[in-house]
Amino acid sequence: MSSNIEAFVNMFANQFDETDEALFNSQTVFKDFDEWNSLIALSIIVMVDQEYSVKIDGDDIRSSDTIEELYNNIMKKTNV
Repeated sequence: MSSNIEAFVNMFANQFDETDEALFNSQTVFKDFDEWNSLIALSIIVMVDQEYSVKIDGDDIRSSDTIEELYNNIMKKTNV
């Protein structure tokens, strides 16, 4: 994992209150966590906007299974 994806994974994990941060890595299927819900999805959308100045929506999240897939989708939007 590059340091950029590691930073993203850490920021992503910080959006969860009850899930152990040690469970998060680039290959984590984040929607499998019991804590995953629409409020966390919204906080991810806000985080991405603030940290990367990229607008994502529910479709971007729904089309991503792992944290790395979401990260890669965000990176594609930064290069547009």
